[in-house]
Amino acid sequence: MLSVEQAQERVLSFVERLDAERAPILNALDRILAQDIHAPASVPPHNNSAMDGFAVRGDDLAGRDEPVLDVIGQVPAGSVWQGTVGQDQALRIMTGAAMPFGADTVVRFEDTESTGDTVRILRVPAKGRNVRLAGEDILAGQLVLSQGQKLRPQEIGMLASMGQSTVLVYRQPVVAILATGDEVLEIDAPDEPGKIRNINSYSVAAQARKAGAIAHVLPIARDREIELSQRLQSALDLGADLIVTSGGVSVGDFDLVKQVLSA
Repeated sequence: MLSVEQAQERVLSFVERLDAERAPILNALDRILAQDIHAPASVPPHNNSAMDGFAVRGDDLAGRDEPVLDVIGQVPAGSVWQGTVGQDQALRIMTGAAMPFGADTVVRFEDTESTGDTVRILRVPAKGRNVRLAGEDILAGQLVLSQGQKLRPQEIGMLASMGQSTVLVYRQPVVAILATGDEVLEIDAPDEPGKIRNINSYSVAAQARKAGAIAHVLPIARDREIELSQRLQSALDLGADLIVTSGGVSVGDFDLVKQVLSA
């Protein structure tokens, strides 16, 4: 009698790594990464505002009580201000917009009092506050995902952030599941005396799918050598990497699976 651990070890000794294939990133969810992923660029790619507010020079505010600055324009997210923020100047800026040249700090709208052409700073932030720096999340060239890693939703988002629409993943194993025996009924067949429903195939197929495989439930094979042979051949025709059978492996007169497999 083999222990569970011995049986697992024996089965796994026959398992080989499958080939890799390129897949769209959404189709790669819960698949296993077959390559290392290095960031092609920094994320974020430039310094940007973390708040809606005013981009200013931090040194202009230091040690001053409610300084008043000249407002020179505004920059929405997705745009780049072509000018420079000079001394005692402020630029209205929206969350995510690139920081303009000369500015290094953002004052939140809530901490200001605007009069149109000027803005009064009611609460002075520390220099560099409310700014996300280029490469703060990821630096260009950084290893961000490793071969063998399972791709969860957060890894899919990471790939998207790097502009990667496809990724190399290992092929999903194809598993064919075969229940055998004259006593086994298809799950939607009418009841018959002495029969039981095919529970095994669907339990095993569900486990295979949960583990990331493509599972095929084959029609039940009756206790006849020719039918068993046909079902096993159909599994091979499907390109099955693994065939899981249930029933027919004891020493009864109609337990034929082992001898059919041997043949």
